[in-house]
Amino acid sequence: MSKISPLQKARAAYAPKLPPALVNGAKVKVAEGAPTTAVADAEKIQKLFSATFGSPVLTFEAGSGDSQAYPAMNVGVILSGGQAPGGHNVIAGLFDGLKSLNPANKLYGFLNGPDGLVKNKYMELTSELIADYRNTGGFDMIGSGRTKLEKEEQFKQGFANCQALGIQALVIIGGDDSNTNACLLAEYFKKNHLPINVIGCPKTIDGDLKNDQIETSFGFDTACRVYSELIGNIGRDANSAKKYWHFIKLMGRSASHIALECALQTQPNIAIISEEVAAKKMTLGAIVDQMAAVIAKRAANGDNFGVALIPEGLIEFVPEVKALIAELNDLLAREAEAFGKLNDADSKIAFVQGKLNAAEAAVFNTLPRGIQLQLCLDRDPHGNVQVSLIETEKMLAEMVRTRLQELAAAGKYNGKFSPQVHFFGYEGRCAAPSNYDADYCYSLGYTAAALIGAGKTGYMSSVRNTTRPASEWVAGGIPITMMMNIERRHGEDKPVIRKALVELDGKPFQFFAANRDAWAVETGYVYPGPIQYFGPSEVCDLVTKTLLLEQSK
Repeated sequence: MSKISPLQKARAAYAPKLPPALVNGAKVKVAEGAPTTAVADAEKIQKLFSATFGSPVLTFEAGSGDSQAYPAMNVGVILSGGQAPGGHNVIAGLFDGLKSLNPANKLYGFLNGPDGLVKNKYMELTSELIADYRNTGGFDMIGSGRTKLEKEEQFKQGFANCQALGIQALVIIGGDDSNTNACLLAEYFKKNHLPINVIGCPKTIDGDLKNDQIETSFGFDTACRVYSELIGNIGRDANSAKKYWHFIKLMGRSASHIALECALQTQPNIAIISEEVAAKKMTLGAIVDQMAAVIAKRAANGDNFGVALIPEGLIEFVPEVKALIAELNDLLAREAEAFGKLNDADSKIAFVQGKLNAAEAAVFNTLPRGIQLQLCLDRDPHGNVQVSLIETEKMLAEMVRTRLQELAAAGKYNGKFSPQVHFFGYEGRCAAPSNYDADYCYSLGYTAAALIGAGKTGYMSSVRNTTRPASEWVAGGIPITMMMNIERRHGEDKPVIRKALVELDGKPFQFFAANRDAWAVETGYVYPGPIQYFGPSEVCDLVTKTLLLEQSK
């Protein structure tokens, strides 16, 4: 890197904290728990992962200080999936941990994700290179990618490429799908007696890779702080101009952890939680009515402004819209040739309207024209609607406007509604990691090195008790099979790590639910401001509201 900012220069000197078991290096004592099972479908998971199933939970204790020699080894690392703040610190922690085992150890980075493993694209990661990326955001050190490792020919090619480099262990840094692939790879190597161990690290800003042993996925803390700063800025602007309603869509297709955390940090007037929508079987009309009621109530108090948070994946949680999307997927696959011959938007929409079942057609006809077209046109390689491209924030703003006009005609609304729409997504994925993520990620990488030193495979790196000072953190390893269940994917039963959804009986949602009615009417916005890296610990070493509430007694 030829040019760096003053902040990056200062951050390069930051020394991340470590759990006490690792402060003197990755040579640790390993305490083993009882054999484990899967979170669900245990018999099927055991059958699919006969070589790695049932491994115990591992907890590290400080090493004995003896002079045990660790033979030199080569290790490979892969960044997989979407970017998340702190990935570079995972690699830095892995590098430092490996060097603490044996200074002759080498670390190779496979380029542009799992594809690099299969196509043998790699680079050696040196101390000089690592120094340039410590405490920085992004995945640009070695790049990332979304290639899935699930086929035997990929495993064979990956093994051949690792063998040529003398690699004895692989670390895969990714989300639930990537760590599922890590588990498949570990199983293949162990079952076939191939001498490569595989360790995973929990990454995703969406926050849906967590359980009793994995407190949080890295990047969630930083991304939510970036979004909350922006939401706070908009809240203050709304309260200053007093004339706009801001509809803000936030990342989180499969779960609403980001929307909930940002709501806890900023106290918006409206925050929709997809899991609640699904649990209550709320219709799109019910959501619109609920939002319109808040807007009308604020208008009655003279407040024609506000902030509404909307999860990216909301539309898939609305039962009637989910049924519509499924029907559209089937219809457009079945009628692909006829639909492809239509040249203009009006005829495409009319074609779909004439072919849908009555119930789905009724839902389709309530949607704004632009959303109708997006549902018809934006398909992924499997022929499914690309939900992330649907402008849900615009759809709701338009539908709320129509509902308010109906309320006004009935004499139940006498305000002004001027919506502004936003989507906060990529803004948070590569931010410089907060102190929490810098520390947590470095510890995850160091823990991965300790797992490798202990000869373990099929494990996910785990650092727990992170709401407490680092001197009380607990490091260890969790069998990936312990987190798995069977799900239907593309018409087939697949073993996957179960996604963690927002728990409606959990403390974070319950706190939100107890306060949202007051936040709806009051203008009680909180302004978190930008991430602070230097200064008092109570400002710089914050943890998410979600984690604080989950860990509270």
